[in-house]
Amino acid sequence: MDTEATLSSLPRVPGPGRPVPEAEPGLVERWRSGGGELVELLSQVRERFGGIAAFRLGPAPTVLVTDPQAVQHVLARHPERYVKRSHRARLLIGDGVLAATGEAWKRQRRLLQSQFTGTGMRRYEQRITEAARTTAVRWDTYARTGQTLDVGREMRRFALDAIWRSLTGHPLDDGTERELGAVATVAEALPTLPADAADAQNTVAADLARIDAVARHAIEAARSGAAGPDGPGLLHVLIDAATERPEYTDRLIRDELVTLLAAGHETTATTLTWLYLLLDRYPAAREQALAAGGEGSTQRRQAIQALVHETLRLYPSAWILPRHATEDDTLAGYAVEAGTDILICPYLTHRDPELWPDPEHFAPRRFITPDGRPTHPGAYLPFGIGPRACLGLQFALRESTVLLEHLLPVHTLTFSSTPMKAVYGITVRPDGPTPATLEPPLT
Repeated sequence: MDTEATLSSLPRVPGPGRPVPEAEPGLVERWRSGGGELVELLSQVRERFGGIAAFRLGPAPTVLVTDPQAVQHVLARHPERYVKRSHRARLLIGDGVLAATGEAWKRQRRLLQSQFTGTGMRRYEQRITEAARTTAVRWDTYARTGQTLDVGREMRRFALDAIWRSLTGHPLDDGTERELGAVATVAEALPTLPADAADAQNTVAADLARIDAVARHAIEAARSGAAGPDGPGLLHVLIDAATERPEYTDRLIRDELVTLLAAGHETTATTLTWLYLLLDRYPAAREQALAAGGEGSTQRRQAIQALVHETLRLYPSAWILPRHATEDDTLAGYAVEAGTDILICPYLTHRDPELWPDPEHFAPRRFITPDGRPTHPGAYLPFGIGPRACLGLQFALRESTVLLEHLLPVHTLTFSSTPMKAVYGITVRPDGPTPATLEPPLT
């Protein structure tokens, strides 16, 4: 996203809709002189002009959308009018399902959809549980020895183990974990890479080569028919598809594998890291979740899920969702011209005080108490909504819940230091390490 933004008035759009409210040019000049994050500019625009506001990012007209009805109009009701163009992560994920468009996206989405709902999800339940148990055993050791751990790294290690087991049937080993650290390195670098495609490629070439080598080895192993100890994984589904669908070349299989690795662990790890940082500030929330019911009870599970949902409200996996208007349209009474860039911002929608009372407060009971949260589907969308909503929603919620069921009753974290701010890149992540120690387990 181009943060060298300049605000100017959009041209008046003929048609039945009203002109979109326009932010004055001076607003961006003050923002630029302060050197702030893009989210700060967008926050000021929303606060001044409401849930639909017009401005320019560079030469292209742009409309910021945070109003729930308008969000649903763009993402769910008329996705054919507001399309996803080139994905910022294409350098990393290639033509994987996140970056694909048109008919290619429909085919790829159809193949993967069944793997992340219903019966498909049940195939991966045990693998997620084993990854959680492995993490719990490791944390028991940290607690006994007093060793300092980095919560962010631990969450990435767990989430990567869960998705790796689901993809390949193998638990994550140290060497693979080390090499796949390049996925996070490239993802974090994407917003700051050179605009020129060749220069950007060269900047992260070594990390991409490491990722490609892991992917190539995994594909070759799966193709040889050697299933892991947990049985065949999702990678085998992709390889089997290649026997009937010529578009599933080794390159596309690689792109889907890396897409699932990147989307399947980084967002979950970031959510869990934020959750533990929030529990450090609001320790009563942990106690309330555990007191909701006994081990394995529906009540406790719902309370833990509420912790996850409230974390996702404050730090949504997809904090900003760009779209492009392919035709003239009327959006919540406002005229939008074909060619306009649209920015859906779940981060700001989730912090709208008209939708979420006391929005900056961490209050998981919003997701348990009747009428505790807005019911409009466009008011809460941490994974997006509509046909391009995140495929891995159920997977991410399940692995987060299972891990917390293992860790929360046993371990209490004490942070040595906590990051002072967030970084708004592909995800919203803490800016800095998260060192902590664990209290010794009760005997």
